[in-house]
Amino acid sequence: MQTTTHSATTVPARRRGRTCLVFAILAGMLVLPGCLQQLMTLGYLIGGPPSIEPDFDTKTGVSLNKKKKKVLVLCYAPKEVKWDFDSVDRELGRQVAHRLNNNHITVISPDAVHAWLDEHDDWDKPDEIGHDLEADYVIFIEISEFGLYEQGSSDLYRGHSESLITVYAMENGEGEEIYTKEYVSKFPTLEPVSASDKSYYDFKNHYLSRLSDEIGRHFYEHYAGDDIPHGSL
Repeated sequence: MQTTTHSATTVPARRRGRTCLVFAILAGMLVLPGCLQQLMTLGYLIGGPPSIEPDFDTKTGVSLNKKKKKVLVLCYAPKEVKWDFDSVDRELGRQVAHRLNNNHITVISPDAVHAWLDEHDDWDKPDEIGHDLEADYVIFIEISEFGLYEQGSSDLYRGHSESLITVYAMENGEGEEIYTKEYVSKFPTLEPVSASDKSYYDFKNHYLSRLSDEIGRHFYEHYAGDDIPHGSL
């Protein structure tokens, strides 16, 4: 019988983060009374770290990972944001769509979304694209602020953004607003990153990846402790 071993380097980063959290919790349990300690330890060993229900599911009673429900991600940034980041809306929209797809949510291809936008530069309401691309839900992300530098500094990185997340349920070609959430992001949370340690484009891509997960968590399950590795870079 052949036994296959797996290198530690193949374990996904998120799983490693949750594993570290479990060990930290178990270490703290050593000071608890005997029976309570054993019960809590057993619960974490069996079930793992506690999961957090998506805010969208909690507020609406709807889950986007239902089979045959198609979700469209539309991201918009005004001219004052795109002056410095001309494609931030499309980059973020693509990454959020990728996150949702990886978490068992059926997403309309970002390429189809971008092709529609190229042909309809006079669009007015998000449900227009939802109707044309036959979406069941449209996630509309409006970016009002986006930056990569620490305030008042040109040699320290700290990503920051403000956005409004709105979800429309499509029915008979029209969208009904069923969820809205203002979201403010800052990364890293503990301390900025020296520009001498990371290139501008590497940090930009890192922050967009991080931001897409922060937004995506409004719609898919995540775990206590997922943010621990992101306090610093």
